[in-house]
Amino acid sequence: MIHQEDVYLIGKMTKTHGLKGEINFQFTDDVWDRTDISYLICEIEGILVPFFIEEYRFRSDSTALVKFEDLDSADAVQMLVNSNVYFEKKYQDELGDDEVSLNYFIGFKMTDCNSGETIGTIINIDDNTENWLFIVERANGEEVMIPAHEEFIFEIKQEEKIMSMDLPEGLLEL
Repeated sequence: MIHQEDVYLIGKMTKTHGLKGEINFQFTDDVWDRTDISYLICEIEGILVPFFIEEYRFRSDSTALVKFEDLDSADAVQMLVNSNVYFEKKYQDELGDDEVSLNYFIGFKMTDCNSGETIGTIINIDDNTENWLFIVERANGEEVMIPAHEEFIFEIKQEEKIMSMDLPEGLLEL
């Protein structure tokens, strides 16, 4: 069984396409195309279910048409419309260090490498600007944005889900 803590969100199935079982996949992370994994995990009624890819083709840099094995009609893939699509974290190892998706770090605890204090938990990634940002929820519920820049990342402990940061002084007070 696939558990929520073992995956991270990479997109959503939006609508059927044609009559032969293709579906439009709107993705925020192309990690599924950069590995040898032959399936996507869709959330169906709260359950994470793997669907094996028969073929796919890109329509843009953020959408693809996907055809799954054994789903051969528009009616068969209708159940996937509006379902969230996930990628298993354990397959991140297949990517090079420079290819790891920032979405992988959602749920990691962020700490200050100098003081050892917890900054908060990474709850989202803002990729709407040229410089991506970690959205971090502090213990008091306040959200702060921290540049997702490799110069600031001091250490990553994947097993413990901790990202230690070496932030410029005063950044958290902005």
